[in-house]
This record gives sequence, C-alpha cells and structure tokens, in this order.
Amino acid sequence: MKRIRFWQLAIIALVVVLIMATAGFVIWGSNPLPAHPEAYFSIESNDSISVEQEPWLVFKPGKSIPTTGFIFYPGGRVQPLAYAPAARAIAEEGYLVVIPSMPLNLAIFASDVADEITATFPEIDCWIIGGHSLGGAMAARFANRNPHTVQGLVLWAAYPAESDDLSSNNLEVASIYASKDGVADVDTVLASQPLLPASTSWVLIEGGNHAGFGYYGPQSGDGTRTISLEEQQEQIITGTVELLDKTCD
Repeated sequence: MKRIRFWQLAIIALVVVLIMATAGFVIWGSNPLPAHPEAYFSIESNDSISVEQEPWLVFKPGKSIPTTGFIFYPGGRVQPLAYAPAARAIAEEGYLVVIPSMPLNLAIFASDVADEITATFPEIDCWIIGGHSLGGAMAARFANRNPHTVQGLVLWAAYPAESDDLSSNNLEVASIYASKDGVADVDTVLASQPLLPASTSWVLIEGGNHAGFGYYGPQSGDGTRTISLEEQQEQIITGTVELLDKTCD
C-alpha cells in the first residue's frame, strides 16, 4: 500500500480546515440577529401602506403614487425585518421604501443590488440609498460607484470606506449617529467627515445606541441606550425624511 507523505497529509488537513471554516462562516451568516416580535406588525398591508415581502421588503404609499424611492441596506447579520417599522413610517410620508435581503445577511456580498431595484421601479425618478452599519458602508460604496443612479445617501451609524471618498460628490448626505453607540462610536463616525461632502447633515442622537437603529438587539460590544427605542427611532425617521424631502423636492 502506497504511503501518504507528510505534505499530502498537510494538504488534506488544510482542506478540512478550510471546509470547516467555510461551513462555520455560512452558519454564522445565516443566523442573523432576529427582529423584535412587534416589527411583524409593520409588514401588514392596509389602505395607507401596501407591503410586499418578495423578493424584497417593499413599502408603498396607498394613497399616492411615489416618484421618490429610498433603498435601505440592513446592518450586518441583522434580519431585514428589524427595519420594517422605520421603513413603514418613511413610506407613510409618501416615499417608496425597499429593503433587500442580503446573501448571508451581509451587504458586502450584494452591494450592487440597488441596480436591480431601480430597474424594477422605472416610475421612480429620484433615488436615495442608505443603510445601517455595514449596510451603510455598502450603500456609500454604491453611491460612489453609481453617481448618476442615486441623488442622496443616508448613513445610520455608518461611514464610507477610505476607498469610497464622496467628498467631491454632489450627493445630498445625512449621517445619523448615536452617543451611546459602542459599535460605530461617535469619534469613528466623525472621523469620516473628510470622506463626505462639506454639506453633509450630521444628526446626533443623544442617548441612542447601535441596536436602536433597528428593532433587534442587544448587540455585542454596544453601549447602553438611555432613551427609549421609540424615541431613537423617531429621531432616525425624522432625520431621514428631512434628507429625502431636501433631495427630491
């Protein structure tokens, strides 16, 4: 019987380790932080809001025909449903809102899905993109690479990568961040100022934390929120709608 040499054993061991690591990563990404039960009430259609759940979460005003759309990328390993309450509230202001699901719940694997979304709704003539945390960074990447597709960017506890310098872009931008955020802390968010247009609106939520940007949590490494989730959400929605109003009025 032919003996297996040491280098062959090393290759086999490496392959096994890689397979196990890949499997572990897939399992990790496939188990996002779940949305609070109350978020499910936000995906019920009625006369004022129509909600679709496939292939994306889509919120449409029921009493008007929107011409402005808001694409929102979820945070890393956060169930998209966690952002449904905010999305519904924004749609009630007359906007189409679309939340795509992401492969392994990580927007880095589908940062260009906004292309497919904009093509699906040709009646929308003004688009704003945004996202939370990793989703916000990927939204900034899309805005940087597709300057003629979106007119605005909303960052929730997020900032662009250095390779996505938007400082000379004509985008309308709002950066909404929280004082108790332990994941995207205030200093880190503000350090991104050179990468964003000088006209960027900076909205600080005093007492808010990272998980308070959605209906989920708690989240590892985060700070403790000192305001209610509802109060934080109200400030997030207000800041976002102000950007939408300003961009596409």
